[in-house]
Amino acid sequence: MNCYITHTGSFLPNLPIPNSELPLYLGELDEEADVRRKILRMNGIKSRHYALNKDQTPTHDVYQLAALAAEKCIADDDPGITYLSAGSTNTPYIGPGISSVLHSELSRRGILKRNLEINSNSGICSASAQALVNTILAVHCGDHGSGLCVGVEQPSAILKSSFIVPPDDRKLFPPGSPKSKWFMSVFLRSMLSDGAGAAVVSAKPSPHQISYKVNWTYSRSFADEAPLCMTLEARTQLLSQDVGVLAEHMAPSVRKLVEGALESKGDKIGNYQMILPHLSSFYFKRYMMSVLEEFSDGREVAHWTNLETVGNTGAASIFVMLDEFTRTRPPQHGEKVMLFIPESGQFNFVLISLTAVHPN
Repeated sequence: MNCYITHTGSFLPNLPIPNSELPLYLGELDEEADVRRKILRMNGIKSRHYALNKDQTPTHDVYQLAALAAEKCIADDDPGITYLSAGSTNTPYIGPGISSVLHSELSRRGILKRNLEINSNSGICSASAQALVNTILAVHCGDHGSGLCVGVEQPSAILKSSFIVPPDDRKLFPPGSPKSKWFMSVFLRSMLSDGAGAAVVSAKPSPHQISYKVNWTYSRSFADEAPLCMTLEARTQLLSQDVGVLAEHMAPSVRKLVEGALESKGDKIGNYQMILPHLSSFYFKRYMMSVLEEFSDGREVAHWTNLETVGNTGAASIFVMLDEFTRTRPPQHGEKVMLFIPESGQFNFVLISLTAVHPN
């Protein structure tokens, strides 16, 4: 494909919050403490960020978070962007789309003060990956020389104790049952964090810094085979997940995804020096990495994640991860990197194959 990721940027609001301080920001639900300690031991996250003060007043909204990530992405070099694509799980406005409001916010800040083609994407964790795929296709087909894509999440807005009202079904299920909506609400309050990331896709590599040539993209939905797993209800804003469905369908869906991608693209997992996987928790890592190892003749697959220090930023995760990886562990010229974004909403997945290109 004749396009490159030439710039990356990310924005994580406020100071990192250690696990011990979560209740100071999100508040405390009745009988939540024991469940939270168990979940935090399991998910491997040690700190995260919230766009929230201790009185639960937001310090930013979704559009501001997204604009700040975009600003970092193109602060030093605006490569003539004419396309904007963004994705998120939840935004203050159901309509207009996130990219429309973000375009206005960017213009107000003196960034991208021009007419653009826009594309808005919704979903769970793969919303921004689809935004990236759409940007790649827009540049690849020649309609645009350069496009900006953004992923952003602000789950604290609907998970804080002053907002969330989880159904109290504790008497109907044993403690810790994944079928309990109360338990899953507490579960997700300990998992998710705020943040935004961005990337610029251009028809030519950057002459000044590392770029990533896009080799191919591959995305598939398995909603025809798997039931709903993770949902955000529009009226109640209740976020819920069924980990039983996740455990049953994640591994086989990932297996079909990887097999289909490698076969159709004529590629091998062994060709990659690094995999960047979106992970919701270290507990679930085994579902994905074990499948990838099946396609590498049982050899361990090199992978990198910043989940431990930034938390699970959902749709923003892959951009936040790629930005930190590029800044702190830059790949060698010619090394191949795969972006791996699974979504448990109803099992939609995205793979993006990249090759690192250093300036001459």
